[in-house]
Amino acid sequence: MTDEERCRIPTALGTSHAVFLRATGIERRRPAYTLRFFTAQGELPACGHGTVAALAVLAEREGGDHDYRAALRTAHRSFDGRASRNGDGLTVSFDPGPVSLRSTGGPELRAVAGGLGLTEDAAAGDACVASNGRPRLLLPIRSRAALAELTPDLTLLRAACDRYGLLGCYAYSPPDRHGRAAARMFAPSIGVPEDIANVNSTGCLAAHAAGFDTRRLAVDMGDHLGSPSTITATAHRDRTGHRIRVGGQAAIVRTVMR
Repeated sequence: MTDEERCRIPTALGTSHAVFLRATGIERRRPAYTLRFFTAQGELPACGHGTVAALAVLAEREGGDHDYRAALRTAHRSFDGRASRNGDGLTVSFDPGPVSLRSTGGPELRAVAGGLGLTEDAAAGDACVASNGRPRLLLPIRSRAALAELTPDLTLLRAACDRYGLLGCYAYSPPDRHGRAAARMFAPSIGVPEDIANVNSTGCLAAHAAGFDTRRLAVDMGDHLGSPSTITATAHRDRTGHRIRVGGQAAIVRTVMR
């Protein structure tokens, strides 16, 4: 398929993203695959929930009833992923790679907050820009109820994200003492008005929350769109900094034949 044809797949199948897998042999004694991710707007260097989906499909086809391991490669990195059978679904996790964090404020924060219909002081804590491939704004909102009420102006939000080189805005309610939170991810710049799940951004939040001694997260997403999901993330420190692992439950819902 050409890249233009790949870009048409999400719209044709009613999905936000599409992930394309190519077998490349054996690496580190595991089956190896390259992954490429597309939205209707073009190719992405990484996609966390696309990676979860890819691992679920591979485990369903190749793993049987055993724990499944694969060596995965994207445009910029290689990493291991794993999946295991859990009732009718699969539990999937992987390392999303190192996360960089920087503080934000001033015109950048005002522009994005304005696109969400918020004033700059509506944030419930310190906003930051995080990246494990492409930067996105992490914006804390005071409560789940306030998060659910967001009605972004997608034209304004896209203009703000394009101006400051952001993938989008990941708005979230502060984690409770058990690490439970809710989030909504708006990314009109890549053709996704709102994601039902965003694993890489949750990994970015885990890196940010680790600085406040929150080591384990469970983030609810997709409720506003009628497709609820929960993404898990853990953080632990080693000599290189915080190491993140993200994942969740996945299920194969349909098979489409060309």
